[in-house]
Amino acid sequence: MSNHRNSQPHTHYDVIIIGAGASGLYCALTAGRRGRSVLVLDHANKAGKKILMSGGGRCNFTNYFVEPEYFIGANPHFCKSALSRYPSWEFIGMVEAHQIPYHEREHGQLFCDDSAQDILTMLLDECAAVGVQVRLNAQIDSVQALDSLQKIDREDKARFQLTTSKKLNKKDVASDVKSAQTRYSCESLVVATGGLSIPTMGASGIGYELAQQFGHTLIATDASLVPFTFTDKTGELIRALAGISLPVIASNERMSFKLPVLFTHRGLSGPAMLQLSNYWQTGETIRINLLPDIDVTAMLLDRKKSHPRQLIRTVLTDNTDSALPKKLLSALQTHLWDDIKDTELANIKDERLIEQGDTLNGWTLKPSGTEGYRTAEVTRGGIKTDEVSSKTMQSNLQEGLYFVGEVLDVTGWLGGYNFQWAWASGFVCGEVV
Repeated sequence: MSNHRNSQPHTHYDVIIIGAGASGLYCALTAGRRGRSVLVLDHANKAGKKILMSGGGRCNFTNYFVEPEYFIGANPHFCKSALSRYPSWEFIGMVEAHQIPYHEREHGQLFCDDSAQDILTMLLDECAAVGVQVRLNAQIDSVQALDSLQKIDREDKARFQLTTSKKLNKKDVASDVKSAQTRYSCESLVVATGGLSIPTMGASGIGYELAQQFGHTLIATDASLVPFTFTDKTGELIRALAGISLPVIASNERMSFKLPVLFTHRGLSGPAMLQLSNYWQTGETIRINLLPDIDVTAMLLDRKKSHPRQLIRTVLTDNTDSALPKKLLSALQTHLWDDIKDTELANIKDERLIEQGDTLNGWTLKPSGTEGYRTAEVTRGGIKTDEVSSKTMQSNLQEGLYFVGEVLDVTGWLGGYNFQWAWASGFVCGEVV
C-alpha cells in the first residue's frame, strides 16, 4: 500500500482551494498577491460556470447598497465583518480597472453591459498574473489532516493531504480506463464548493461532506431564490396566465417585498417571489397584494355610492392606477366573484365588496413547493457559522481549514448580494491563508 502511495505524483502548495467559482477564485487571487503558492481544484470542465449563467448571462456582480440586513442565516451577525472589510466599491474598482462596461438597474444592481464572461476572464487573468494554478476535471478522492507524526520529516508545513483523480468521461468509463491519482499537500485548505443549486452546473454536496468530516454542524439546506409551484385549481389558474407580469407586494409573516411577480407555466416567479422564497418554509401561505397602491375595498364602497350601476370589473379597469391586465382580471373574476360578475354594485352587499377588496389587496395562496435546486439561484442553510471565524473564515475546529462563499450558512437577497458575499468572504480568507 505504501509503495503505491509513494508512486503517486506529489506536489505541495501553501494554499489549496476546492472550487473554481466566485469565492474560490477571489480567495485565490487575494492569496496569490501575497506571494502564496495557490492551487485551485474543480471537478467541472470549466471554471466559474455559475458566474457565466448568472444575471441572464450578464452577471449581477454586486450592488451599490450592501447592508448586513440583506443577508440571512442562523447567525445574522456573521457576515458583518467581511462585508465591512470588503465593500462593493472595492470590486467595482477592479471591474473598472479591467475596463469592463457595466450598468445599474433598479435597486442598485450592477450588471455587465456585454457578458458575464468579462467577470470570469477578469478573475482568471488576475489569478494567472500572480501564479495561481487552476486544475479542472479534478475529482477529490480524499482529504485528510496530517498529524504531528506524519509531519515530522516534512519541511513544507503541510497540514493536509489531498488525493485527486482526473474526472473520467463516459468514453473512458466505457473502456474501463482508470486515471492516475495525484497527491497534494498544503498548509491551508479552503472549501469554496458552493451549495446544491443548479446541479446541471455541477453543484454537489462535497463541501458539506468535508465540513462534517472535520466535525462541523450543518444548518438544514433548502433551495432559495426560487420560483413557487402550485397544484389544484390555483395551479391551473396561474398556468393559464403564463407570461403576465405586474408589480405587487408579496409577503408572509416575516418579510414583505414590493417587486414584480411573473406568472409562468410552472407557478409564480419574478423578483417578488424569488425574494420571498428566502423567508418561506414548506407548508406556509403567502400573500400577494395585486394592487399595492390602491385600497380596493375603499374604492369599491366609494363607487357603490357614486356609481351604483357599475360592475366590479368596470371599477377595476377604468382607473389607470388600478388597471389589472385584462387577462388577469378576467381570470380572477371567474375564480373569485363569478356569481356576481354581472351584478351592479348597488345590489352587492358591503360585506361581499369588502371580501373582494381584501382578496385583491391580500390574495392568500399556499404554494405546494418550489422548483427546487434545479432552478434555485442559491442554497439556503449550510455550514454553521458559529463554528467559523467571521474575520478569517477559518474553522474553529480544525486549524488551517477555511470555508468561503455559499457553502456557509449565509444567503443574500436577489440583486448581487450573493456575489458580494463571495468576493468579501474570499477576500478576508485570502488575506490570511
